[in-house]
Amino acid sequence: MMDIIFNMLMIFLVITAFFMVFTKDISTAVIALPIYGAILVVIFVILQAPGPAIAEAVIAAGLTTVFFVITINKTEY
Repeated sequence: MMDIIFNMLMIFLVITAFFMVFTKDISTAVIALPIYGAILVVIFVILQAPGPAIAEAVIAAGLTTVFFVITINKTEY
């Protein structure tokens, strides 16, 4: 059962990564970033790696997304 969940999460992770790279809208890609980070956090927890999971949750899903949103709001595109 756990293998099926792990494989589904890996598939969603790859789909989200492709979506972030190939989308035309910058704000859509920035919104997909915390989704990617959340999936990665769940994968780290399944692999019993709480340290990288916490770091991924705080840095990638939190701070990086906030910085991207601030940058997009301050620029004209």
